Amino acid sequence: MKFARCLAVLVAGIAMAGCVQTAQYEPAPESGLKPRDKELLAKAPYEKVAIPEPYRRHIVDFHRKEAAGTIVVDTDARYLYYVMPNKKAIRYGVTVGEEALVFSGVARVGAMKEWPDWTPTSDIKKRLGDIPSHVSGGPHNPLGARGLYLFEGNKDTLFRIHGTNQPEYIGSAISSGCIRMTNEDVIDLYNRVKVGAPVVVLHPGQGDSPTNPRVAFTGGRDG
Repeated sequence: MKFARCLAVLVAGIAMAGCVQTAQYEPAPESGLKPRDKELLAKAPYEKVAIPEPYRRHIVDFHRKEAAGTIVVDTDARYLYYVMPNKKAIRYGVTVGEEALVFSGVARVGAMKEWPDWTPTSDIKKRLGDIPSHVSGGPHNPLGARGLYLFEGNKDTLFRIHGTNQPEYIGSAISSGCIRMTNEDVIDLYNRVKVGAPVVVLHPGQGDSPTNPRVAFTGGRDG
C-alpha cells in the first residue's frame, strides 16, 4: 500500500510537470507577410531584439468563457489572447499603458489598417513633448505594421492594438494607453481577426499573476 501511494504521488507529480511546461516558441509564419511587409520590415530603424521567452507567441489552454474570435487583453500580465475553439488561445506578449492611461472594458474592432498613419492626440503631444503632428505609415511610425482600432458602439475610443518600432519594451507598461505588439505578431493577429470582433480589456487586478492563473494555463504547442 505504501509503495502504491508513493507511485500515485510520483505519477501525479509527473502529470503536473507536463501541464506547467512552457511550449517551445515558434516565430509567426513568413507566409503571413506581404511583399510590402518584407520590404518595410527590412528597413526597420530598430535593432532585432530577443523577446523574453514568456512574451513570445504560444498556444495556451484558455480558462475564460469568451467565444472563438474574441481578443482578450490582460494588462496585469502583459498578454493579449486571441481565443480559438476548444478552450485554446494564442497568447502574445504586449506593451501596455501606464496605470493611469490604461483602457479597460469591452470594445470591438471597428477598423483595421495596414501600415497606418499616426496622428497623435493633443494629450499625447503634451505628454511626449516635441513630436510631429502626423507621421505617415512605415517602419519609423510608432504604430508599426498594423492597427486595430477599438470602438465602443460607433464611437472611436482612440485606443489601438498596433505594432511598434520599440520591440524592446514588450512586456512593459510604458505606452500612452494603446496595446503594442511586435510587428510580426500584430501581422499574425491581423490575419486572424475580423472587423467587429469583440475586444475585452480586463480591469487591473483581474488578470493573471504568477500565483493566480485565472486567464490561461500554458500547455500544448506553439502556433
